[in-house]
Amino acid sequence: MHVPVLVDSVLTGLRLDGARDSSSKRVIIDGTLGGGGHAIRIGSSLAPSETLIAMDRDPSVIERMVPFLESELETTAERSEIGWFLQPIQGCRWIVCAESYCAIPDLLHQLGISSVDGILLDLGLSSDQLQDAQRGFSFRTDGPLDLRFDSSSGISAADFLRIRTEKEIADTIYQFGEERFSRRIARAIVETRQAQPIETSKQLADLIHRLVPGRIHGRVDSATRTFQALRIAVNRELEHVEQAMQTLPQCLAMGGRLAVISFHSLEDRIVKHAMREHDLLHVITKKPIVADLAELDANPRSRSAKLRVAERMDA
Repeated sequence: MHVPVLVDSVLTGLRLDGARDSSSKRVIIDGTLGGGGHAIRIGSSLAPSETLIAMDRDPSVIERMVPFLESELETTAERSEIGWFLQPIQGCRWIVCAESYCAIPDLLHQLGISSVDGILLDLGLSSDQLQDAQRGFSFRTDGPLDLRFDSSSGISAADFLRIRTEKEIADTIYQFGEERFSRRIARAIVETRQAQPIETSKQLADLIHRLVPGRIHGRVDSATRTFQALRIAVNRELEHVEQAMQTLPQCLAMGGRLAVISFHSLEDRIVKHAMREHDLLHVITKKPIVADLAELDANPRSRSAKLRVAERMDA
């Protein structure tokens, strides 16, 4: 079961923790729907006159979440070219679509919405994605080494390891995974693929476990850093974050807020500097908000989560 992180802090950061105003017309975007944990809490904080746009670049997330939301909200989703529209008897209107958060400006144009009052990006994977052996996100069970959020776009991790040079593979694992054994792993990958291509998550995990001393480092499996690096690379995750941090402030109404949860130091660095340097943003969180002891105990996944919030201001 997916457990969202820093939910109360997100609601506070987006100023959604007060009483609902029945006359308000606020529009809030959850740009990374995932398991729906944040979206459900945000939706319950909005009045029936308000709108929540929930989106995810992983089409399987949307396919899974639309039936769930129909049941949770006790309503029926109506399909359109843009996505799905849900209007529960009690609660805000929902618009659900399979798009990257980088597409928010285009989506708002299609919807005829000039600006929004809040945007949330949770840059982590949902528990459902992490347990998806069919795309290789979970290396504890065997499956195709894909690692793409959208399997119809880009190249898979297996293809990446098949066509890239040893140096390119090593640099990727080191830069995106901060893995100090990156050269050793890359060399073994290139040697192995000469006899047999690496096509499954178990093949790659077994190779790493043979190379990296100590299969488990504290609470982290020794294959985690390499899988993380390949996932970031094939999904071009850092490019998406950089693009979003430049374009999303223009989508906010004056006083609207952008909240971003990162789980990786490279992502957090991009978010931190972009919020500080963008002409339209005023930083609300001088230091990132992290989980308290109670949340860490209840949800260990929250230990690496960092929330930063900024507000739209005059240029």
